[in-house]
Amino acid sequence: MSRRNNADNDGLTSVHAANGHDAQYMNDHASPTTARAHAWTFFRQWLKNPLKVASITPSGQQLARMMMAELPTGARRVIELGGGTGVFTSALLKHGIAADDLMVLELNDELHLHLQQRFPMAYIVNGDARELSKIAAENGYAERGPADAVVSGLGMLSMPKQLQLDIMAAAFACLQPRGRFVQFTYGPANPIAQDVLDALDLDTRRSTTAWRNLPPATVYVYMRRQSEAIPAVPMRGDHR
Repeated sequence: MSRRNNADNDGLTSVHAANGHDAQYMNDHASPTTARAHAWTFFRQWLKNPLKVASITPSGQQLARMMMAELPTGARRVIELGGGTGVFTSALLKHGIAADDLMVLELNDELHLHLQQRFPMAYIVNGDARELSKIAAENGYAERGPADAVVSGLGMLSMPKQLQLDIMAAAFACLQPRGRFVQFTYGPANPIAQDVLDALDLDTRRSTTAWRNLPPATVYVYMRRQSEAIPAVPMRGDHR
C-alpha cells in the first residue's frame, strides 16, 4: 500500500525525525543486527544533511511513549510527518493504529524507501508536508475520513514562520474538528510561533518532558480553539 508522491519540494521540510530518537528506540526494541541497520540508515542521512537535522543525540522509548499518550482517546486514523527510520511508526502500530489507517510522510528518498520496506501495508509517502491535504486526497487515504491526530517529528523550531504556517494549515485541513497535532521539540519553548497559532486559531498545551533524552525533549499538543456556546438567559418578564 506504500505510495510515492513526486511533488516538487525545496528540501525545507526534510528537517524530520532524524534527531536521534530512532537509533535509541530501535536499540531498545530490536535485535542487535536490526538496530545497527536502522541506526546506520539514520546516520548516513545525517552525514548527508548535518545542517538539516535537529540533533544526533539518541533518545527513544520514553519519548515515543509520551507521544502515544497524547493521542486522543479512541484515535483510529493517524498521519505521521517525518517518519525517519520508523520509530513513531512502529510505536503507532503497537499502540493499535491499523496499518491502513496510518499515513507516513517522509521527504528523504532513502528513508522513504526504508519505511516502505519496513511497513509495506501502511501508506508510506515520499512528499512535502505542505502538500499533505493534496497527497491524502490523491493516494486514497482521505477517502476513509479525516485523521484523529497528526504526530510530527519535523524540526519545526528551526523553520521560518511561513513554512510553519503552511505545514500546520495543511495538517489541520486533514484533521477532524477535535483532532490533535502532537509535536516534540528539543528547544526550551513552544516550537510553533505565536503568530502562526493565532493565524490558525490554535490552542497549545505543553505536555511532559523526556528527561532521559540529551538534550531533553518536550511534547506539545495543538488543537483548534473551541468556543463553547453560552445559552441565552431570558430577561425578567420575557415570556417567549
